[in-house]
Amino acid sequence: MPVATMPPHRHAPRRSARPGGLRRAAHRLLTLVAAAVVGAGMLAAPAHAEPSVDEIEAAIDQKWRQLEPTIEQYNKVRAQLKVNTKKAADLEKKIQPLALETELAMDRIGDLASRYYISGPSQDIGALLVSAKPHTLTEQLTLLDRLAAQERKQLEGVTKVRQKFDAEKQKLDTLIVSQTKQKDDLATKKKQIDADIKKLEASLPVTTVKTEKCPTINGVVSDAARTAIRTACAQVGDPYVWGATGPNSFDCSGLTQYAYKAAGIHLTHFTGAQWNEGKAIPRSEARPGDLVFFFSDLHHVGLYLGNDKMVHAPRAGKPVNVSSINTMPVAGFRRPG
Repeated sequence: MPVATMPPHRHAPRRSARPGGLRRAAHRLLTLVAAAVVGAGMLAAPAHAEPSVDEIEAAIDQKWRQLEPTIEQYNKVRAQLKVNTKKAADLEKKIQPLALETELAMDRIGDLASRYYISGPSQDIGALLVSAKPHTLTEQLTLLDRLAAQERKQLEGVTKVRQKFDAEKQKLDTLIVSQTKQKDDLATKKKQIDADIKKLEASLPVTTVKTEKCPTINGVVSDAARTAIRTACAQVGDPYVWGATGPNSFDCSGLTQYAYKAAGIHLTHFTGAQWNEGKAIPRSEARPGDLVFFFSDLHHVGLYLGNDKMVHAPRAGKPVNVSSINTMPVAGFRRPG
């Protein structure tokens, strides 16, 4: 019997792709597209802006408004505490002799009581009873009563004064404990605000120079300029002395030489030489740390701080200070280094 055979053009049917596989592939594709969209959105989203110098300065001012009243309250409590501590010490000095006097009076009264009232008649009293006349014995006993009464009266007086001093000192001691705690609490509060201010100051940009004796200066580009500005500003208040280059007195070119020496840059102690030792800068491009020269013969120089301000040693009778560059004719700017 012949065997049936499959026609040559027919093949076994192929297995079709599973619907689940197609779904997984589509899901992966959608995930990749979504990630790309999110990534693009993240790149397009604006970055969080850092606070500006003015915002940081405003925050420092706000902290200082909290700190200054705390400082003054601390000073008030400390002054009161000092006065009350002295009062307590003075009272203690008064109480000590009263305590001794009270103790001695108590000893005398106790001795009398022991001898004549508690232990019964002593040999002296016994002798009086045997040999003395009645009126003599009465006089002796009356004298003993008077002595005891006098001791008691003296003791009452001393005790009254001591009690008064003790009451005053107790009030002072209580007040001192309260004021000491208040002072410690204020000191802790002051320390925290101080730390907050330092943290804010540390957040200022590197290009900002903040010193005690000069205004806050922005846009200080180089390390050398920052060092020179800090050094020159630290000299504000030092006297002008002709020919002086520091560290406690200066003339104009002596101050600029001293400031840049701290930054590792040598300048000659002479305005004309310093003019030639720096790079010429147009006024429109002048920045903090540049040297600013005055008059056609360049006989005065200062360290530029920006905003038409400089720190300089002006003249005899005027100490190093911060002033406007517009009070004298500006000859030009030079940048050391």
